[in-house]
Amino acid sequence: TENSKSMSRLLQRTPLLRASRQALRPTSARFFSTPANIEGYGKNVFKGTVADEYLSAEGLPSGTLNSSAWTQDPAAADKVADAVLKWATDNGATFFCHWFQPFASSGVRHGLSGQVQNAFFKFDGEGKPVWDLKGKDLIQGETDGSSYPNGGLRATHTAGGYLKVDPTSHIWLRGDTIFIPACFVSYYGHALDEKTPLLRSVDAMNREGTRLLSLMGWDVPGLQSNIGLEQEIFLIPREEFIRRPDLQLTGRTVIGKDAPRGQEMCDHYMAPPSTTSPALDCMAEIQRQCFEVGIPLRTRHREVAPNQYEFAPLFGSVTTQIDQNIIVMQIIEEVAPQYGLAALLQEKPFNNVNGSGKHNNWSVATTDGCNLLNVNQVTEVSGIPHMFATIMSAIVSGVDMHGDLMRMAIASPGNDFRLGACEAPPAIVSTYLGEDMTAYLDDFRNGKVHPYQPTLKELDLGVSCIAPLTVPAEDRNRTSPFPYGGHRFEFRAVGSSQNVSMVNTVLNTITADGFKRFADKIEAGASPQDVAAEALNDHWKVIFNGDNYDEANQAMLTERGVWRIDSGIDAICSLSADKNIELFSDMNVLSEPECKARQTCLVDHYVGTVEMEALCLVDMLNQHVIPAVKAAEGKQLRDLQAAVGTIKHALAAVHAEEDEQKKGNLARTLRLETMVAIRDVVDEAEGETPANLWTLPTYKDLLFLDHNYLAYE
Repeated sequence: TENSKSMSRLLQRTPLLRASRQALRPTSARFFSTPANIEGYGKNVFKGTVADEYLSAEGLPSGTLNSSAWTQDPAAADKVADAVLKWATDNGATFFCHWFQPFASSGVRHGLSGQVQNAFFKFDGEGKPVWDLKGKDLIQGETDGSSYPNGGLRATHTAGGYLKVDPTSHIWLRGDTIFIPACFVSYYGHALDEKTPLLRSVDAMNREGTRLLSLMGWDVPGLQSNIGLEQEIFLIPREEFIRRPDLQLTGRTVIGKDAPRGQEMCDHYMAPPSTTSPALDCMAEIQRQCFEVGIPLRTRHREVAPNQYEFAPLFGSVTTQIDQNIIVMQIIEEVAPQYGLAALLQEKPFNNVNGSGKHNNWSVATTDGCNLLNVNQVTEVSGIPHMFATIMSAIVSGVDMHGDLMRMAIASPGNDFRLGACEAPPAIVSTYLGEDMTAYLDDFRNGKVHPYQPTLKELDLGVSCIAPLTVPAEDRNRTSPFPYGGHRFEFRAVGSSQNVSMVNTVLNTITADGFKRFADKIEAGASPQDVAAEALNDHWKVIFNGDNYDEANQAMLTERGVWRIDSGIDAICSLSADKNIELFSDMNVLSEPECKARQTCLVDHYVGTVEMEALCLVDMLNQHVIPAVKAAEGKQLRDLQAAVGTIKHALAAVHAEEDEQKKGNLARTLRLETMVAIRDVVDEAEGETPANLWTLPTYKDLLFLDHNYLAYE
């Protein structure tokens, strides 16, 4: 039979598959030992004791890299370059590059970064190559900026792009190359990257935050934002991945019938990683490589959907954490094939099972370590009872005023399929504070200032040998877009493939704006308590502690006037709204041309993504689905043949539209309505077509690694 022939062919391939996977598997042992990795932790990142050894040999004090001063002193920069060169060559590196982050890269650009790798050598007077790296080479670079997404900020005849080292992030080494984190700007100083606006937003929050705190009687050395990012991914068999054009080229399945089993039993969530597939070995190798470059990728576990996993690091400064997350994503994609796997970082690779997010846990702290979102810590260190309530009031007011920007920041193409789908909050931007915190702020706005005392409760397990548990009275609200979790806010709707720089640029900027508004009123003679109470009264509507998935609650929040933007395209186009241009300009984060250019690039990115998906669907219909259904004499044949023309006609309409926002919404309609309707027909046909005629890997082939993988050794 055809099935027995397929099995025979599969068995013939098995020894080769086993041999190739064994050959590609790294030499590290399965279940690597944590002590061994702790000993080598950070050996390939130029910071701390690793850097100090080489810096001291050049006559520089330890801690030189903790300040940006060395980048402004040519003599010191030359010494740092000498130290970096010696460290690099001692570790087998012979190339360097400035590593930067072009915008509109999420989901399409491998590594989400740009770089040109140059060997660091020159020829001496006798024509012999010698190692060479000068301070000026380390600090600044130049490249062609015309072919990156730029939204009209650059052109082929004005193509210069300039790179400047980011001293807040660390140089690292991988393979034979050292990577120098850098900002990327045009000849006219316009930001062409994700990092430059982020650093500007950090400056804005530091400037306005220290000003506010000082006016309230608390002088701090500086402020910074800290984040922790939870990275979700799918791992699927690579041999099936390369047989799916949609997964290869777009990262998601544009067609595919649900398997008989999905996530309905919740059996995958936090289940033990199985040794019957290479997934655990793959994750261990990812962690090992991350440890070497100083990335504290501490947590790994299974997620809700089959073949879905998560990594999470420890908290860190916003610029370092974003750089590290981008490195993590690249390592994930490069390590997976070594284990016969493909890693999917797109937000919604599969229909009707959970997609992947990247929860952005955000907080604000003084540079000497006091977390402004930790009520007890703030009150104790500042000595000011109403300090915490004032800070929270500024943040809450920012969420209410600029929820459109928060929605814009998560408007990635893949998030179209996640928001409000019981895996990410809906596109209504409210904040959850919990009943205790809400009651505390309610008292505060009504003139009752008292210490915040969160209630606790005791859980008796009913087992004599186990002592009762003491837990917070507040539960987790996973339906809220921006819940307060005690010491941090969690921006839950962030997409898994995103560079989260814009997300945190927005959070930092709206918080800086809140601090500025408060400081301006205090300087004009108002009391801090009155300013904060007034802000809470004006913006109380954005606080919601209930179920955001409930349709009645969604209608209530919409009626209340909380920001709701269902269309990702409309959210992106809010970037050019007058109030938002004014906000970013006043905070010196983005100029008007930069806002408009970024909007254009994000719309182009969305439209381009839809076009790739649509063309993949056309190819899969013509080359796989229609021939299979024709051979099976399926009833869907005529509808499928007509679908090809429908898609082409819709794409032509997208191409013909000149208005940016209208073009984007036409693409959105094609994707979320036209292609979804066609998918329903295809998936019905798949369910009725004999397996021996269906030439595309099914969800059963793709999603059940533990059950499908052949004798992993």
